[in-house]
Formats: sequence, structure tokens, C-alpha cells
Amino acid sequence: MNKNNYYDKISQIYDQTRWLTESVAAEVADFMIKLVSATPKTSFLEPGVGTGLNVIPLVKRGYSVTGIDISEQMLNQFRQKLNGTPENLTLVHADASQLPFENGSFDVVLTVHMLHTVSDRQIFLNEIDRVLKPKGFFLNCQWITPPARREFEAHFRAIQSKYESKHSNSAPESKSPVHAIEEVDLEQYLRTKGYQSNYFIAKEWKVSNTIAELLDFYKSRAYGLCWQVPQEDYNKAIAEFEQFCTNHYGSLEKVISSVAKFEIWAYRHPTSPSNS
Repeated sequence: MNKNNYYDKISQIYDQTRWLTESVAAEVADFMIKLVSATPKTSFLEPGVGTGLNVIPLVKRGYSVTGIDISEQMLNQFRQKLNGTPENLTLVHADASQLPFENGSFDVVLTVHMLHTVSDRQIFLNEIDRVLKPKGFFLNCQWITPPARREFEAHFRAIQSKYESKHSNSAPESKSPVHAIEEVDLEQYLRTKGYQSNYFIAKEWKVSNTIAELLDFYKSRAYGLCWQVPQEDYNKAIAEFEQFCTNHYGSLEKVISSVAKFEIWAYRHPTSPSNS
């Protein structure tokens, strides 16, 4: 386990530097509950659960929730939100790409923007298939970045790339999650196992930030892309970026707004084992 993963470093600022709010998460949870026709006995698993932002509404509604994450600090933030660990919540500190659970343990497995962190996606999908109950649901979800924030990020990437090139042959200061070794066509792969799929937009909402707020997020190194160069060079990149923002946006107090989306690809587990 990489104890120097950047999630430990950003755990205290994770929620406030993202764009999924507690109220939106609650609405998305209600959408998921209806989607899977949840009953009081429905059990949920989220690998890469982090601070629990996606599943806390499920915990508060009384559902059995299990979360697994490589970052103990992120799990600690989860616990602090609930003032402990209620009986219907189980948190496991381990590599979320390896599921230490028995076959057919869960009615719903939820992944939210985490498949890209898995080193062997096919093995991980096999694990999800294994721990799901017959007719269970695998919900692969994404918070789609609001376009204005995506454009802001692109400007920063362009500046930081000049400093990254200096360290192309050396390890970064703190590695962000490892990208998949082998790409797998998720839709095709699960279809071969007999899954049925549907696509949904669970929620759309407007996200607004001042340039100064976004700049502060980057100064705090709140995202994986911010850990690609050592601190000294990162400071230089940030100083250059702040000057760029002042010139490009006209004022650091300018507000930029755009629409975010919560997307769900829902896969229904077959009633019988796959022969593939």
C-alpha cells in the first residue's frame, strides 16, 4: 500500500474543493434508491469510499453500507462527519481494487470516478461480479466536471506542464493514483457476462466559484494533478498561474458558473453465473 498517497494529504479539504454538495448527494442517493428498488435490507458497497460524500445519505437513511479505501485519513473524515461509526456502516482500510468479501455479499456496488485508479481493471470487474448478489446492481458513476472548472484546469495544466518536463525521468513528489495498466471496454466486458445496462443522468446542478476560490484550491494542492512536481516548482507554477488568472479573467473576484452532472451507468447482475 502506498502510504504516501495524496488522498491522505488532502483529506481535510476534499469535500469543499469538489463540486458535489451534501444536498446534491442526498438527491442522488434518493435516485439510486429508486433505481435499485432498495428495501430496508438492501446492502451497499463503495470501493474508494473516501470521505463518504456519496454514501452518507444512505447511511443516514438506515441502509447497510460498507466502504473500503486506501486512505485512512479519508476514512477518518468520514467517521468525523457521523461522530463515529454507526452499526449499519462498515469501513475497511485497504486497497479498494481488492475486495476482501465473500461471494454474493452485496445488493449494490457503487463506484464513483475510481475505475481509472485501478491497476488491473479486468480483475477488479471480476471482483465486483463476484461480490454482487444475483440480480444485484453495479452502479458506475461520474461527477462530470463543470465546463468552467474544466477550462480553468486546462489553463493550469498548460502552465504546470513546463515544470513537469523537468522531472519526466524522476518520480513525482507524491504519486496520484495509478492508471489502469490495460484498458477494458466496460460495457462490452459486462455484457459478455450477461449484465443488462442503462444510462442515467441522476442530477444536474449549477456550480459557481470565484477565480480566487478556485486558485486557492490549487494552492492547497487539492487534486491529483497538483502532485506531479516538487513543491518548489509547484510554487513557481502557481505564481505564474495566478498572474495568468489576473490577466485572463480580469479579476480574481470574477464568478464563473456552469452545470455539473452526476451520471450513472447501471449494470444489472445476471440471475445465473457467466460462462465467459
